[in-house]
Amino acid sequence: MSTLSVPLTGTGTLTRLALRRDRLMLPLWVVVIGGMVAGGVGTIGGLYDTDAKRAQIAASMNANSSIRSLYGPVFDDSVGGLVAWRFGVFAATLAAVMSLVIVVRHTREEEETGRQELLSAGAVGRRAPLTAALLTALVANTAVALIITAGLAGQGLGGALALGLAVGGTGMLFAATATIVAQLTESARLAKGLTAAVLGVAFVLRAAGDAGTEGGSSVLTWVSPVGWAEQVRPFAGERWWVVLLIAAAVLVQTAVAYALTGRRDVGMSFLPARPGPAEGRLATAGALAWRLQRGGLLGWSLGFLVAGLVFGGMVEGAADIVGDNEQAKEIFERMGGQSALTNAFLAAMVGMFGMIAGLFVVGSVLRLHGEETSQRAEPLLAAVLGRLRWAAGHLVVAFGGTVLIMALAAAGLSASYGKDFGPVLGAALAQLPAIWVLGGVAVLLWGAFPKAAVAAWGVAGLALVIGWIGPALNLPQSVLDLSPFGHLPKLPGPEMTWAPLLVLTAIAAALVAGGLWRLRRRDVVC
Repeated sequence: MSTLSVPLTGTGTLTRLALRRDRLMLPLWVVVIGGMVAGGVGTIGGLYDTDAKRAQIAASMNANSSIRSLYGPVFDDSVGGLVAWRFGVFAATLAAVMSLVIVVRHTREEEETGRQELLSAGAVGRRAPLTAALLTALVANTAVALIITAGLAGQGLGGALALGLAVGGTGMLFAATATIVAQLTESARLAKGLTAAVLGVAFVLRAAGDAGTEGGSSVLTWVSPVGWAEQVRPFAGERWWVVLLIAAAVLVQTAVAYALTGRRDVGMSFLPARPGPAEGRLATAGALAWRLQRGGLLGWSLGFLVAGLVFGGMVEGAADIVGDNEQAKEIFERMGGQSALTNAFLAAMVGMFGMIAGLFVVGSVLRLHGEETSQRAEPLLAAVLGRLRWAAGHLVVAFGGTVLIMALAAAGLSASYGKDFGPVLGAALAQLPAIWVLGGVAVLLWGAFPKAAVAAWGVAGLALVIGWIGPALNLPQSVLDLSPFGHLPKLPGPEMTWAPLLVLTAIAAALVAGGLWRLRRRDVVC
């Protein structure tokens, strides 16, 4: 019997291969997402250790539309209910990002690089690669759900299980979305971007719906798949039928993806790339890099501007978030480095933008790695274009793009908060040396150890985790200093110290120089 008549032949082998390839990335994602939620029990329980404090924070959050747009409404003022409110939406969003990366990596990316065509020449069924990618995503989301359930079981098994299923189910829903999108385009990068755009729209719809109503009953919230995760209502009279709704959406999308797979050849797509000639001027390496990366930069720019507007509206409500809780004040002061609560909150938000911008610079730098492994760089380098000129075009976009997105975040914060633009812009730009250090690490890994280039994501993720949850967990300063962001002055504020900025900039320059030096002396990776 031919493999064409058995479409799932080889699924087990491909699944094991995918899990082996992701043996470093998947555990990191799972631990970060699951650990963030599970670790929230101790944090929330310590901050709000009485029924009165929990009732007060729940009432304050439900009365603040900006807070509702960010986290959603509080459905229950128990410890478990507050953990679900504080971390549920973000955990579900991160699970969705993890899932779309996994699926596109093992479907469209394999086809784009030609590896899938090689595998398909053996005993591999037509739908085996798609099934293996979904099973890999299922393993990751199941692990996340189990960690969340185990971590919150002490607050009530039913609520813990509901929260775990809501987060893991959202991840699988967008994994199924990615299986469809990956077949619409020939580019893995575009497939990730389109799926991420769907996720972004879903998040915005949920935010708009929750901002408009206090009880999560808005039509916009129900239209959003991200809103379904909060509608499960863990620890607040669980709605198990919403879990079934998520499962039904996963099954429907998976059926569509399987139908599409049977109607196209390997490497092809339903929306094929337009052949040349390209429009516009592409006479230089910089122009080509700009053409390749401008879509991603535009998306990040819009996202930072909108996020700045949202967070800026929350600055005046910082006192409502904290209330009279001294421990919560200490956390914001550790993150923001100041005793004035409003300035501390604003500095903490600017720092968070900086850490997220680190993800942008790493992704933009690693576009070089993608161009190299997909063999699109080799024809360019075989001509008169030198390696350093080729790399420089992408690095200008990567490092210069961080200046743009941080400036736009500052513009959003300033416009929404009503504070003078100058101090907020200065605080945002002060994050650049630490962001550039992460970019420098990515350049060094790609230039010197191209097979380990993806480890740059782990470095950026570690910096984000340390900066995000480190102050809440009261980690020692020696741990916080492992992140380059731990050495920056906390602005806006009265003091400005230039030494850390100059040192971090020098480190970033040295890392970039080291990576480019090694690039000139190694073979092109195929």
